[in-house]
Amino acid sequence: QWHVAESVGGLVQPGGSLRLSCAASGFSLDYYAVGWFRQAPGKERKAISCINSEGSTYDADSVKARFTISRDNAKNTVYLEMNSLNSEDTGIYYCAAMADIWTVQEMCVNTAVVYDYWGQGTQVTVSS
Repeated sequence: QWHVAESVGGLVQPGGSLRLSCAASGFSLDYYAVGWFRQAPGKERKAISCINSEGSTYDADSVKARFTISRDNAKNTVYLEMNSLNSEDTGIYYCAAMADIWTVQEMCVNTAVVYDYWGQGTQVTVSS
């Protein structure tokens, strides 16, 4: 069965860091683009960082210069390195994979883009 799964999130103090991973099972991520999404409490789920199969990336303004998305095809995994976390970063984080047919910016900002595989989500709470 093809699926992707996020690593466990957790509780982080403001200003702290956390790295999430998104591992694919049953298929190779080599030719897939991957997006990280965040759903803050009471808000809609939104894409925050995206990476295409060639390694080009796009970050939403809310995370730019703080979060870094990367991929390791040998490990069939995409990572989200999160630094300088603040309370507004609290939420459920999802990763999703799709065939690489959109530009990396489109896959992040166009809400009409349909992703093929979604993880279950992982909770990240930023609090002292």
